Amino acid sequence: MLKYVDAKVVFAEVPDEVTLAINISNCPCQCKGCHSSYLAEDIGNPLNKTVLSKLLEDNKGISCVSFMGGDRDTIHIVALASWVKTHTNLKVAWYSGRQEISDIVARQLRWFDYIKLGPYKEECGPLDKKTTNQRFYKVVHTSAGKSKLYDITHKFWKHD
Repeated sequence: MLKYVDAKVVFAEVPDEVTLAINISNCPCQCKGCHSSYLAEDIGNPLNKTVLSKLLEDNKGISCVSFMGGDRDTIHIVALASWVKTHTNLKVAWYSGRQEISDIVARQLRWFDYIKLGPYKEECGPLDKKTTNQRFYKVVHTSAGKSKLYDITHKFWKHD
């Protein structure tokens, strides 16, 4: 069962978007130095379409919803992303700690606009460091029904 701990409107998680970031618990990645290590615990409330609908209703003015985690239950992440894309005009992002996209998600990229991949590695730093191992992709959908990933990680870096 997919559970979430909280949801907050944020401005830095997805470039150029006002995002409702939903923190999902029970993360299997166990990244050393994770800033949200409490999300590795099986805590929080169930996240389903009814709850998601209420969260969206309570947070008008957003342009994107981001699932922060959910690596243990990718099928439910895809199901919720598809619900958002078919019932709203919002963009959908997913922050995964996995190194690469699973076959399940690769076949379902049409439901996503952005995907962050990569476990947090303390020695590499977070997305806003040029040394990061993590990558943030914009998913571009072609007229032929294909989806391509474009690395836009550089949008997080501070330009001096």
